[in-house]
Amino acid sequence: MRVVADLAHEVRSKNAGPFWVTLEVFARDAEGYAIVADPGFLDESVIARLYAVDDPRTIRMFRIPQLNVVKISFPRPVVQGSLLDRDIHAGQHHVPLALLPLPA
Repeated sequence: MRVVADLAHEVRSKNAGPFWVTLEVFARDAEGYAIVADPGFLDESVIARLYAVDDPRTIRMFRIPQLNVVKISFPRPVVQGSLLDRDIHAGQHHVPLALLPLPA
């Protein structure tokens, strides 16, 4: 089974301030980008399910075809650096997106 990471040079996550996480998929080529950027495959509801975001309307997706990049930002589940924060740099958040199965 192929996953998003198979189409990408890199799938990464990082802080976007203390209240937001940003995910980025850097597709290897235009063909891979077309799959990952397709709203029929990847949209706010999919991200909400993967990351337990209560309201998909709070998710921001940016599709940048000139760079073959999809950028996604959503509210952090807990404030960065708070007692309950288990990943202060948001460096591990990319894994569910990277392992998302591709459509058949």
